[in-house]
Amino acid sequence: MKKLKQIPNFNNEDEEREFWAKSDSSEYFDWSKSEEIIFPNLKPSTESISLRLPSYLLARIKEIANKKIFPISL
Repeated sequence: MKKLKQIPNFNNEDEEREFWAKSDSSEYFDWSKSEEIIFPNLKPSTESISLRLPSYLLARIKEIANKKIFPISL
């Protein structure tokens, strides 16, 4: 088993974001021990926008979104 590196302390979120953008997280975490967590009460923030798209493109976007929300089980 490989020795994991210690995560450095960060002064702010920008510094942390820059670190993780350049670093391989597998050197800091053992992902084989990860667990799936569900946040049932988490509500994403939304903002309304107006966007003009061709009908075929909008239909395709909705099709892809529905597949992500309601995946087909085989």
